[in-house]
Amino acid sequence: MSKTEWKEYEMSELIEEISMGPFGSNIKVECFMDSGVPVLNGSNLVGFRLNEDTFNYVTEEKATSLGKANAYRGDIVITHRGTLGQIVYIPQNSKYSRYVISQSQFRVRCNEKVIPEYLVYYFHSRLGQHKLLSNASQVGVPSLARPTSTFQKLTISIPPIAKQKEIVKILSSLDDKIELNNAINRNLEEQAQAIFKSWFVDFEPFGGEMPSDWKTGSLSDIADYLNGLTMQKFRPKDDEIGLPVLKIKELRQGFAGEDAELCSPNIKSEYIVNDGDVIFSWSGSLLVDLWCGGKCGLNQHLFKVTSKHYDKWFYYMWTKHHLDRFIFLAADKATTMGHIKREELDKAEVCIPSKADYNKIGSSLEPMIETIIAKRVENQRLTLLRDKLLPKLMSNSQ
Repeated sequence: MSKTEWKEYEMSELIEEISMGPFGSNIKVECFMDSGVPVLNGSNLVGFRLNEDTFNYVTEEKATSLGKANAYRGDIVITHRGTLGQIVYIPQNSKYSRYVISQSQFRVRCNEKVIPEYLVYYFHSRLGQHKLLSNASQVGVPSLARPTSTFQKLTISIPPIAKQKEIVKILSSLDDKIELNNAINRNLEEQAQAIFKSWFVDFEPFGGEMPSDWKTGSLSDIADYLNGLTMQKFRPKDDEIGLPVLKIKELRQGFAGEDAELCSPNIKSEYIVNDGDVIFSWSGSLLVDLWCGGKCGLNQHLFKVTSKHYDKWFYYMWTKHHLDRFIFLAADKATTMGHIKREELDKAEVCIPSKADYNKIGSSLEPMIETIIAKRVENQRLTLLRDKLLPKLMSNSQ
């Protein structure tokens, strides 16, 4: 496509309707219900499409009273206060027909010159993010100054609708596969948790009692919990390509971004984290997960969980099973940042089955865990491919 087919517009020329979220006084916590019209928050604006994992709700009447703070399929929702840079579109196959945006968001409805998916992909590109955040203030809570008026003054160069659809088709096909993998993994995780609970908590196959040929141990009996390094001491040398440091932030988001701290790639091999490793953050935000974000160095606030005698599914499921208990303990004794001490691992009781039962349970759980890891690794590859394609497809120099 030649450059001449791309046209530059001010955003106001591409918008049919734009509206801020409600005042905080119009939608208080006491308004929330167990069902009704979903209210969006920052967790729903992760990625490109609306994330519908969790919601608060208000009644139909309350939603209607909020007028233009209602968003519908095809609308774009943007964060203007808090986690800046978030922008998603509400797909045509969304769970609900309407949503209420929060006081930290504004919504946009496009006119016939641009399709919303294209606009969202554009504003996820490096150039788009730069424009979106050009009037950001970092004083106090991060925010965009005069968000709707400044957004309408941004300029963007876009191709004809047919080309927009072609670009969106390429990018959304990758996102479709990522979403499918995520859905498969959610289902597998639910199944794995149900199987684990049936065998190790409720003892359903044995009439509700632990078999006499099983034994009781602790987390420290079934796995090693290796504490990470203080990476400030292991900066990469001038002639080294630095290795991303896996911290709690990276573990929570599932990848090491461009802003990740770097360490020397020549740290001891036991402190290297690879895809499929079980990681337990024992300080601050406690969580247990399967790392699938590539090779990293292990930060001092994390444990890498390994075992010479048991399979990954066993020590992963048991560590995850105890997480709520650890969170309670950390919160109970926390003054600034809760954490788990090693002696808590010795107190965390686990049931160790007979060899025959272990193999039987493992025949179900091990393939599930390995599939989850494989799907996550594939998603990392697909995400990298999409992010490489994004700036190229959004450039009018192609």
